[in-house]
Amino acid sequence: MKTYVFAPAGDAFQITCMDRDTPSPGPGQVRVRMKAASLNYRDLIHLRKQAGRNVAGKIPLSDGAGEVTAVGEGVTSQKVGDRVAGCFFPLWKSGPFDMIHHRNDLGGSLDGVLTEEAILSADSVVAIPEHLSFEEASCLPCAGVTAWNGLVTRGHLQAGQTILTLGTGGVSTFALQFGLALGAKVIITSSSEAKLARAKSLGATAVVNYRDNPTWEKDVYKLTEGKGVDHVIEVGGAGTLPKSLACVGPSGHIAMIGVLTGFGPPAESLFPLVGKNASMSGIYVGSRADFEAMNRLIREKNLKPTIDRTFSFSQAADALEYLATGSHFGKVVIQIS
Repeated sequence: MKTYVFAPAGDAFQITCMDRDTPSPGPGQVRVRMKAASLNYRDLIHLRKQAGRNVAGKIPLSDGAGEVTAVGEGVTSQKVGDRVAGCFFPLWKSGPFDMIHHRNDLGGSLDGVLTEEAILSADSVVAIPEHLSFEEASCLPCAGVTAWNGLVTRGHLQAGQTILTLGTGGVSTFALQFGLALGAKVIITSSSEAKLARAKSLGATAVVNYRDNPTWEKDVYKLTEGKGVDHVIEVGGAGTLPKSLACVGPSGHIAMIGVLTGFGPPAESLFPLVGKNASMSGIYVGSRADFEAMNRLIREKNLKPTIDRTFSFSQAADALEYLATGSHFGKVVIQIS
């Protein structure tokens, strides 16, 4: 089989395609013929070694979908032919997060899914919604579950509330879709008028161009009649957090997710959280239970992930370069087989 691995390249990594023997599943495992995989900003962090993690020799990418081709001893939950996706954290079934999961994550400490055949724990794969293609289903494990956890599991989203989501990447477009499906109003930001127009076409209640409006937090406050938003999907990090703090309303919730502006500390005080009796949660994907709950909504509402562009397996490096440009709207996908 063909597979990609992280290979050292100076002070960072590159991905290299190589041949390996097709693996056989052990007890409690399944072999999945991967059909598609999707990219996340985390994959660029690994390539650039921004978090200092040594992923040399590991198979990249956490998000993929495919078909079970073999089951190991004792496996009864899956059968050959099942359409499945793997959980980002294979050991996180439900309940609170545990630090052990940092040592058990696909495409990081464990081999990922940018490969023709992957070995996964049988209890760490979920059935994908029947109406989704493999390409669409490959978008779910990280970006989809992250948006779900931030809005629903930790954010307790209610119909009629207002969501602010920053940018138009994978997590943000999922938040737009989930928010609308659950009866919320959604405000979305971008520096691109074309992307804002597309967000409006998908149902965004309002849009704000942060490049044309440097004080865009004031625009958001006006859009909410001075009340602020109930939920912020914060994917920017330290560089945008002060504005998110200004946008969140009383008793609101900030889902702190991304580091697009870097890993440093915020430049301004966090006191607005106190003054507004608001809360902020660190969100790092979610559990299998979150994945399954999200899939129930996707089935019920017939939702489909937003895919910006699809690359072939041989173009995997090009796909990562495209993701790095930030020009995508939604998800970037690689077709594997």
